[in-house]
Amino acid sequence: MIFFYNLLQILGFCLLWPLVLLVVACKAKYRLRIPKRLGLGLGSLLADIGRGKPRIWIHALSVGEVASAASFVRSLRQHYPHASLLFSAATSSGRRYAQNISDFPVDAIIPFPLDLYPVTLRFIRTVRPDLFVLIETDFWPNFLHGLRREKVPALLVNGRISQKSYTRYSAFQPFFLPMFNSFQVLAMQRRQDMEKMIELGVDPARLMVLGNLKYDAVLPSAAVRPCTRADFAIGPDRVVFLAGSTHDGEEEIVCAVFQKLLRRFPLLFLVIAPRNVERSDSVVKLVRQMGLSVARRSKGVAGEDQVMVLDTMGELAGLYAVADLAFVGGSMVDQGGHNPLEPAVFGVPVFFGMHMEDFADVAEEMMAEQCARQVQTADQLLEGISGLLLDEKLRKKTGNAARVFVSSRQGVNLRHMELIERVLS
Repeated sequence: MIFFYNLLQILGFCLLWPLVLLVVACKAKYRLRIPKRLGLGLGSLLADIGRGKPRIWIHALSVGEVASAASFVRSLRQHYPHASLLFSAATSSGRRYAQNISDFPVDAIIPFPLDLYPVTLRFIRTVRPDLFVLIETDFWPNFLHGLRREKVPALLVNGRISQKSYTRYSAFQPFFLPMFNSFQVLAMQRRQDMEKMIELGVDPARLMVLGNLKYDAVLPSAAVRPCTRADFAIGPDRVVFLAGSTHDGEEEIVCAVFQKLLRRFPLLFLVIAPRNVERSDSVVKLVRQMGLSVARRSKGVAGEDQVMVLDTMGELAGLYAVADLAFVGGSMVDQGGHNPLEPAVFGVPVFFGMHMEDFADVAEEMMAEQCARQVQTADQLLEGISGLLLDEKLRKKTGNAARVFVSSRQGVNLRHMELIERVLS
């Protein structure tokens, strides 16, 4: 199949090369990215960092996979303090996210090659990794074939297969199976993922279930300090409702629910943390239009205001530590949801909407353990929060269940480190 894949590439380029060159020439983002993905400047980049042992190349697709990889990379550094850790991400947003992680101990963030056979081979021979680690998904035939040719062991970690992906893999099994067989070990998140791989024809001896890195990824890094109420001048008698990583359309829902809650619970305090800080001005304006007093985090502390908008970067993860209730955004609108484990690790009861596609397995497990509730409407959110505010014992029980849920599933990184030790030895 690799022969036909490359033949199609050659035929496609022969037919479309004028258009390809025109697009690259006219769009600045391609003019900057394509030369790097062809390997230009790679040798000098690697020469600057020296060569520790072992040299491990970690690759992730985009932002979600990079977020899962962060704690994995920190564990690698702890286990291999003298190693060369190289990291790549397939998308520009993934690379930017990796560059902005404050505690991300890699030696270099390198480009990922275009999947052209001579290019991938040149990359692999220039990098000369002792091990290649793929986080979750991003399978490229020529690259994986090149690793196998150069006898570089490859591991898939945090592997998962959605039903949509399984259908695609099944339809093109002769194309995908050789790629899966390029991995020495495929460490899957769940038994269901492993069973799907077996159905696709992967040798069971290559497969194991090690759990989901997201459970370890939620642990605060050394750079994250849990906040205290004193940091925000939040009184001890106030109950904090934190709406984290909200998107356009969700703040209005949350504020409407909050207004109704205030009639019965006047000491309730709302914190809104927009997913994109650039939206803070419009969120503050919306809150004021709804008749609520609002403070901006960048201007100081909460004081006597009813609402605070978190318009600063890097505080949300630590702020969950002072919350009594949490709503995870990106879930009442079609954005795939955000990480419900971030509040859960601090023992905070969690609410989210129906759009939790990016964390579907985690959301399902949390609901089964009764430490999170999924709501379809604003009225359901109002009902759920009211119930926990009226019953403090139930609120604490739900929060404790959330904390236990996370802690009982951690240790995934340690299991992966044990696997890597076996492969490298």
